[in-house]
Amino acid sequence: MTVTIRPLNRAEAHRFWTLAYSDPHAEWTKFNGPYFQDVLPTETEFMRTADSRWLNEPLRQVIYLDDELVGSVSAYFDDGKLQRWLEVGIVIYKADIWVQHVGRQALTQWVTHLFATYDLPHIGFTTWSGNPRMMHLGESVGMQLEGRIRQVRYWQGQYYDSMKYGVLREEWTNRE
Repeated sequence: MTVTIRPLNRAEAHRFWTLAYSDPHAEWTKFNGPYFQDVLPTETEFMRTADSRWLNEPLRQVIYLDDELVGSVSAYFDDGKLQRWLEVGIVIYKADIWVQHVGRQALTQWVTHLFATYDLPHIGFTTWSGNPRMMHLGESVGMQLEGRIRQVRYWQGQYYDSMKYGVLREEWTNRE
């Protein structure tokens, strides 16, 4: 089993849309910030913005398991144009492989790539207490829980905590 991350290319854009966005009730949508109630893009919308949002965007890549497209990694600067506070994201769209540690391998590659690319002391991500797999993923790659904002994510009649994880460059470099 080989996990790789790389930029999305135009030839696979339709396949990516089909995997990621064609099913608005896909299992991953129940855990990836469902409280935002984001609407998935139609194929036309995705293809219209694919160049700027995916094909020419260094902060987004796709995840392959062997030769199969299975997910994506992303990053964004939480402080906008200052570009000193980088947050990452990951989605494995195929729920039947969630227990195979694909996310751990992909996130490890992604954070390593980002530290090599950007001269930053810290990389983090934010999830919610309703997504225990993501919380475990962060801890399994060496991130630490840096903050818990209690009862701020409201979903299906219940409040959840926002969970902030992060790792410092020297911690990442010195991990086992």
